[in-house]
Amino acid sequence: MTSSISTYTLYIGGERVSSDSTETIDSFNPATGALEYRIPDGNAADADRAVRAAREALDSWRRLTPAERGAHLFKIADEAEKHVERLAEAETRDNGKLLRDTLATYRVLPSIWRYFAGWADKIPGSVIPTGDDALNYLRREPHGVVLSIVPWNAPLQLASHKLAAALVMGNTVVLKPSEITSGVVLDFVEVLENAGLPRGVINIVTGRGSTIGEALVSHPGVDLITFTGGTGTGTRIAKVAADRHVPCLLELGGKSPNIVFADADFEKALNGVANAIFAVSGQACTAGSRAYVHRDIYDDFVAALVERAKRIRVGDPRSDGTEMGPLAYSEHFDRVLSYVDKTVGEGARLATGGRRVAGAGFDDGLYLEPTIFDGVTPEMTITKEEIFGPVLAVIPFDTEDEVIEHANGTEFGLAAGVWTQNVNRAHRVARRIDSGVVWVNTYRVLSPITPFGGFKASGHGKEGGVESLYEYSRLKSVWMDLSE
Repeated sequence: MTSSISTYTLYIGGERVSSDSTETIDSFNPATGALEYRIPDGNAADADRAVRAAREALDSWRRLTPAERGAHLFKIADEAEKHVERLAEAETRDNGKLLRDTLATYRVLPSIWRYFAGWADKIPGSVIPTGDDALNYLRREPHGVVLSIVPWNAPLQLASHKLAAALVMGNTVVLKPSEITSGVVLDFVEVLENAGLPRGVINIVTGRGSTIGEALVSHPGVDLITFTGGTGTGTRIAKVAADRHVPCLLELGGKSPNIVFADADFEKALNGVANAIFAVSGQACTAGSRAYVHRDIYDDFVAALVERAKRIRVGDPRSDGTEMGPLAYSEHFDRVLSYVDKTVGEGARLATGGRRVAGAGFDDGLYLEPTIFDGVTPEMTITKEEIFGPVLAVIPFDTEDEVIEHANGTEFGLAAGVWTQNVNRAHRVARRIDSGVVWVNTYRVLSPITPFGGFKASGHGKEGGVESLYEYSRLKSVWMDLSE
């Protein structure tokens, strides 16, 4: 069995190279329990090699004209289109996401690279009106070597946002994917090679956060850190970076509220609330894990939501009929189950789900029933902490002021949903919710052309849109004396 397992290497300086470490990490398919592949558990020496390779490539990369850098990104986009099915299959094996979802992701992936490639020669400087005796102009320059760390729930999609924006502004990158889903990211190396990307512009290293991750974050050759993942890890990264005054772009956790007013389109809101928490098995930072429903429709809405959850087809993520796949890995599965037990212990009512799916075809997979709690109070853990699984808290409310207070009553501020047919209320509530993204009568709509990012403990800075290009560059002010 071991002889048939794929073994990956690192990608440093344009070459596939062995790790300095002899330690490895095994990756298992969450749907079947099968061992899929093995990656290096890189160490500090690997981190140093990758940062040095990025530093060596930096000068020649930033000296290219913006249009030349954009042309490289267009080539990556064209090449990525040839590998859609292969990459989609790889991610589904990695994290258990539905194959039809990963196929949709990778069909759109080239548009991320093309969007940022199109900006390459369209970021102007500006001239400050200082008078006739001086010229003051502003220009945007790359930070230098960017360290990008991406999570396991959308590894290559999130990496593409970071890589494309960083590269188009003249930076070079060291990318560290999650040890849970390194395979699909390393498969992307073939795309980079076929596209002819210059050596060292992108370097990919693998391993645990406690080993190579810490070495990278503290490396003196890193000029900007961009991280998507849990708030606790993001906080630790920011503290280490602060010692060297290295800027951080952080997209962290969420505990997003979905607010359903009495006048909402009932069926549309029902579908939206279910999709917000049960799509991708709730393993999304934007998951709508708190549903606030107006008391006038609360009983009917909860009953319909429970019935909808019971009909969700849980199973093999490669099957067209499956609506919810497994959780990504065993430790995470156990963590989500512990939250279910804790919520029951705190007195909430388990309306449906909460158990491991058993039976033929499920015994070796990490499948959890869609889970809904009602009878939830604001002080319960389920309303405060990010669970990152298909677990929903449903809570009644009476007034707009009340629900705004509860919606804003967590440390997080990433996303929110509002369901109402009252246009005045929609704008009013969207303005008052303390989160970086608010969806009205929809949920989880994202695009590379618009900025995304949170407030409070959900992080700071923006990925996507032209705003992200400002994050991946620094502003320089140049003064010239024109007097005689």
